[in-house]
Amino acid sequence: MTLKIYGTAASRAARPLWVAHELGLAYEHISIPYLGGATRTPEFLAINPNGHIPVVDDEGVLVWESMACALYLAGRFKPSGAPSLAAENHAEQAEILRWSFWVVTECEKDALIFLMHRLLMSAERRKPQLADEAQRRLLGPLRVLEQHLQTRSYLAAERFTVADICVASVLAWVQDATELMTQCPCVDDWLRRCLARPAFREVRLIARSA
Repeated sequence: MTLKIYGTAASRAARPLWVAHELGLAYEHISIPYLGGATRTPEFLAINPNGHIPVVDDEGVLVWESMACALYLAGRFKPSGAPSLAAENHAEQAEILRWSFWVVTECEKDALIFLMHRLLMSAERRKPQLADEAQRRLLGPLRVLEQHLQTRSYLAAERFTVADICVASVLAWVQDATELMTQCPCVDDWLRRCLARPAFREVRLIARSA
């Protein structure tokens, strides 16, 4: 069996890569960048006609979209002797799906704006006002998450699941938003615990070495 994960680790491909490392999966990593036209070649468009990374190829089963890739891998592969990242009943599935879609619709756009205009862009291209506005907008949804985490350690099932991976992979972009994290201490604590996991650190090392 050959599982393939396409996409540089310094991208949304970090999400399925994180799942793969949590589960101890053997996989082939094809580290395609999202810039420079690598995702627009005929070969890549044959596996994702949208021209985006990541893509998971599970022996011919192709999965696009980073959250879908993460959810697919968590459901497809069960760890040996360890708790599952996937749902074990319908109630857990509802929680996992709810939070995974929530972070895309409520947080990802503003988290990316903050990341780009606070950290990633060159100084002359940054617009601090955009980062400030994104941070203010994020306070609303993060307060929803804060309330949820006041009575539990993880997002779903009282254990670490793929929901935590999906949400933490987005909120990692705003971990340095000190003012935001100060107002949401439960979120801050949960995010630190998620990002301290060995599997996430392994993916970070892959991204830095690329």
